Amino acid sequence: MFETLKNLLVEELQIDPDDITLESNLASDLGINSIELADLVMTCEEKFDVEFKDEDISNLATIGDVVKYLEENA
Repeated sequence: MFETLKNLLVEELQIDPDDITLESNLASDLGINSIELADLVMTCEEKFDVEFKDEDISNLATIGDVVKYLEENA
C-alpha cells in the first residue's frame, strides 16, 4: 500500500521519492496544499476503490495516516 501511494505522489505531484516516508507530514514535509490533497484523495478513491469521508480527510496529517486509512477502508 505504501509503495503504491508513494508512486502516486511521485507521478501526480512530482514529489521526490526520497522525501516520502510513513512519517512525512503531507503539508510541512511534502508541501501538499489543500487542492493537491483533494486531488490525492480523489486519485486514491479511484485507485483503491475506497471513499474518504470529509471529516476523515482533515485527520490525514502524514503518509502513514493515509496508508492506515486505506488499509482499514479499502
